[in-house]
Amino acid sequence: MSSELDEMARQIIDDNKYLTLGTIGSDGRPRVSPVYFTHVGYRDFYWVSSPAARHSVNVAERPDVAIVVFDSTAAIGRGRAVYVDAVATQVPADELPRRCAEAFGDTAPGVVAFTPDALSGDAELRLYVARATALDVHIRGSDPTYGAPNGIDSRRGAQPWA
Repeated sequence: MSSELDEMARQIIDDNKYLTLGTIGSDGRPRVSPVYFTHVGYRDFYWVSSPAARHSVNVAERPDVAIVVFDSTAAIGRGRAVYVDAVATQVPADELPRRCAEAFGDTAPGVVAFTPDALSGDAELRLYVARATALDVHIRGSDPTYGAPNGIDSRRGAQPWA
């Protein structure tokens, strides 16, 4: 693993506010959803959602998920992305104090720092976490260090949490 690739992954994750969450429905069809996220240590990705949302139902039934973090405003040929394989779950009520402190301990101005009470009981929202099991960095074919001689984009493994 390259420390440069790990740093690329960290920078992409830190520079973006939304991830695309990929889940699989009970009918076997893929479902993607953009969600605002926070992260801890580049390995645990947190978001808040309704347990009735289709992606939340899918996570409850099939916790293996795929995540992409990228800047959709990047110019053509300048895109950067991180691809994450992860296992997701709704955070259990007994873990909410610790997990809310992690997820919302250092939020940007304007971001709601949810409390355990706001995410439990009769509340309409819940906290979810996806724990990364593998992570790849998108490499442009023209990248001067990691690019391919044929100019085709590729992926390289990274472990930014290491």
